[in-house]
Amino acid sequence: MTGTPLIDKARAAAEVALKDYTRHDGTPFIGHPDAVAQIVADEIGLPEECIAAVYLHEASRMAGMEVKEAEWGEAICTLVEGLNKISTIKPKDTRLEAENYKKLIIQYSRDPRVTVLKLADRLEVMRSLRIFPKAGRDQKILETLLLYIPLAHQLGLYNMKREMEDIYLNYSEPEKFRLITNKLKAGEKDREKLMAEFIEPLGRKLSEAGIQYKLKMRTKAAYSIWQKMVKQNVPFEGVYDVFAIRFIIDCDGEDHKLEKDLCWQVYSFVTEEYEADTKRLRDWVTNPKPNGYESLHITVKNRDGAYVEVQIRTKRMDDVAENGFASHWAYKGIKREETLSRWLTSVRYALEHPDENTEDLPQPPSKEIFVFTPTGELRILQAGSTVLDFAFGIHTNIGSHCVGAKVNGKAVSIREKLNTGDVVEILTSKNQRPNQDWMGWVVSPKARSKVKQALQMLEQNRAVDGRELLERRLKNWKLEFPDDMCSEFRKKNNYPSLIGFYAAIGDGTLDVNVVKDYILGEAQRHAASVEAAEAVQAQAKAARHFESKDDILVLNAKNVKGLDYKMSKCCNPVFGDDVFGFVTRTDGIKIHRITCPNAARLLEMFPYRIQKVRWADTPSTSSFQVSIKVLADEESASGRILEVIGQFKASIRSFTVTDNPRNGTWEVTMKISVPSNLELDKVLSQLRTAKHVVKVVRQ
Repeated sequence: MTGTPLIDKARAAAEVALKDYTRHDGTPFIGHPDAVAQIVADEIGLPEECIAAVYLHEASRMAGMEVKEAEWGEAICTLVEGLNKISTIKPKDTRLEAENYKKLIIQYSRDPRVTVLKLADRLEVMRSLRIFPKAGRDQKILETLLLYIPLAHQLGLYNMKREMEDIYLNYSEPEKFRLITNKLKAGEKDREKLMAEFIEPLGRKLSEAGIQYKLKMRTKAAYSIWQKMVKQNVPFEGVYDVFAIRFIIDCDGEDHKLEKDLCWQVYSFVTEEYEADTKRLRDWVTNPKPNGYESLHITVKNRDGAYVEVQIRTKRMDDVAENGFASHWAYKGIKREETLSRWLTSVRYALEHPDENTEDLPQPPSKEIFVFTPTGELRILQAGSTVLDFAFGIHTNIGSHCVGAKVNGKAVSIREKLNTGDVVEILTSKNQRPNQDWMGWVVSPKARSKVKQALQMLEQNRAVDGRELLERRLKNWKLEFPDDMCSEFRKKNNYPSLIGFYAAIGDGTLDVNVVKDYILGEAQRHAASVEAAEAVQAQAKAARHFESKDDILVLNAKNVKGLDYKMSKCCNPVFGDDVFGFVTRTDGIKIHRITCPNAARLLEMFPYRIQKVRWADTPSTSSFQVSIKVLADEESASGRILEVIGQFKASIRSFTVTDNPRNGTWEVTMKISVPSNLELDKVLSQLRTAKHVVKVVRQ
């Protein structure tokens, strides 16, 4: 970035100091302060000394370059010192609480602009998440959610806040993000048409009144839509204010009375023309929010009975609403020094006082906790995890020899449950060994798997003797004990591992004659089971293949007479799914789910080939094929999976089980036929609650 002599000088010094440093993707590190400086200058509007401080901070932090007051001035040195101190704050120092983070910022910095520069730095990091390794990326996403987004909200940097929220959602909930953004793209033309029809009867009145204005269509950010969907437990269509029409009135100078009068005049025109819902009137013009937000909000009903949110504000108000108080000094006709001082006062106040309006701020995921090693490394664990889970998460040997821990400096047992923000130091002993009780003290799949492996190793010697004895007796009896039969025997007699089974024979707790009786008595039952399985496969093969005729109704089709339509194999739509049609060149109309991985590309690149479709009232077939993947931590889960599917109107087309010895898990891949997405939802819901099932994914 180039600019004033001061900025050019600072960048040149940083470029020399950082010449040997690169980012994670191998590009020169100077690209990071360049991008941050661009945000500070163009998106926030801070003065040149702040931009220079960005370069000097990175040069001093990374390369140890000395920033002297005689050369750069007191203001820049104060900014650099504050940025350097804030960069030393570790997540464990804050316990991932936004208020603790603000307190440390106040303690470490004398200039409140340092906070804004740090937020600009974090925004650039979020924009560049793809270059970071997964562990570092996960940590930065979490820090941003819990520390930086609340801080941006309280300082009124709303554009910055919204962008970081959407990036967070894209990485943490990619399917939800894709669903929302694709639906927003799909409805964009309808919203534009609605806005044009809405403003048409108002244009003449505004023109006769001499009111100059700009019309803007505001679509709610994806993260905000997702938050409302979760809080209100509604689908995308159930979010009331996805779309709003905004009047931005031209009003020179800073005559606040004139601004209010113009806003209310436009309000009167809107409510004269359209029926207003007065219960949803929000007057932040007469009484602005504590963070400076000013606007009139009203919900009205248009000619077609659709509700539309209308926002009315002046250009100055819109600048503040988009960029916070930082935008004030960039506004025409306002003295820079006076407004900068007023904004900095507001930043100080926001840092020192919690914002009362926190209902829209993000909350940590409820199924996870976040703890730290003594060196400050962040570890993400399943809720309910203990010291043992944490120890095995670091290394198997540490977990196997763990005798306790120091949590926040206090000695605790290996059974102690951990909480978000805990700093955990593991204590070990070379004489410690896992025992069966540990299985009741760990919750993570990795820890459970490692404990099982350790217990198996302790039983190894007895298991060798037991196996030799069983094989010798089977040879004398001229009987076979195949693996599948052995597995069934172990399940019925509560031997979770093969080693435990052989060890029981080896130490005499299991008489080999019991095994002999089982082989003879269960042979007929086993044969019947095989016959039943073959019957299920035959039934699946004989099932009528899905044909799409009459299941899909094409809406508003033009020049598509005679075109056939098919269900897309990339996402396998099921009756009742949210779908759209894509007109292909050779295969007629392909039906895709709105969450299909290819949906975003098709909607953006080929909007003229998108066809609205909907399902018929009832399907003409009862067979929609779906692929499902299930991850389990026990082999026995496959039997439970088959039982679950048998409870519903679903049939199995294929069923494959693959084990992963490295992490002790089993992956079940199957194709089933269902009559609708309602029946599929029942199957998926029951599978997710099945014992030993870790994860269920529809493919």
